[in-house]
Amino acid sequence: MSLALGMITVDTLAPAPLATWWAEQLDGRIVEDNDGYFVVVAVGEGAPLFAFQQVEDPTPGKNRLHLDLTTDDLEPEVDRLVAAGATKIADREMPGFAWVTLADPDGNEFCVSARHDAEVAS
Repeated sequence: MSLALGMITVDTLAPAPLATWWAEQLDGRIVEDNDGYFVVVAVGEGAPLFAFQQVEDPTPGKNRLHLDLTTDDLEPEVDRLVAAGATKIADREMPGFAWVTLADPDGNEFCVSARHDAEVAS
């Protein structure tokens, strides 16, 4: 059996505005609108799609799944995201690694760190 990650879906009360926000932040584009109920964003060739699904009652509490995003220049990217409507939650670090936790306009937490070369065990 072989699985591949095809789409990451976020439950939200208002899919279109949140999909638009994420498309702008990830330099993506909306590729499906489905009357605003299920909005799909493409963020690059070979990358999973990012979708936003309208639900009447999004799951409350802390995310059980979140995005870990990387950038070449952490501080300016965090500043840009905050200026675009994200909320900075905390600066975090552990020996040899630092990242920032933020929340999108719907309150979904995500992290941003500087890109680094990592060895992947085969």
